[in-house]
Amino acid sequence: MERTFGVDEIIVSKTDPQGRITYANPVFVRVSAYAETELLGKPHSIVRHPDMPRVVFKLLWDTIGSGQEIFAYIDNLAADGAHYWVLAHVTPSYRDGRLIGYHSNRRLPDGAAVREISRLYATLRAEELRHPTPAAAMAASGALLDAHLAAHGQSYEELVWGLISGAPAATAGVVR
Repeated sequence: MERTFGVDEIIVSKTDPQGRITYANPVFVRVSAYAETELLGKPHSIVRHPDMPRVVFKLLWDTIGSGQEIFAYIDNLAADGAHYWVLAHVTPSYRDGRLIGYHSNRRLPDGAAVREISRLYATLRAEELRHPTPAAAMAASGALLDAHLAAHGQSYEELVWGLISGAPAATAGVVR
């Protein structure tokens, strides 16, 4: 079952530097179907959908770990088994020049963008499932994603921004 939320709503969470949830707004609590007490202190991966390609999370962590922000399409899994797509904006948070965690705002993505990115993600996930170890799976899907982006002359950020703006996306015909 797919869950949705209002176009005027924002799912907000904050984590510590290790990705453990330190804040969950009421929209996050409601949409995720977890009680706030079940979320706080848990790794943000508590809502990771198993159909999401691991390489997307590697890209996310590599990007925010380098001090940059990232926008990413993510399919999350709620406590009751429902799933919900978000357009996530994740940024590092600093105090006195020191990393104190991460802040994420998630909005309801456009349905057409979800359909486009779903095709690419399904191809990446299928590639991951072909490999016997997480490291091999990540390397293979990472190479596939890199080849796809290079073939279309874009970065992941440009792919996401193209989907946000409604520009024709280069997600069809994934390069192998």
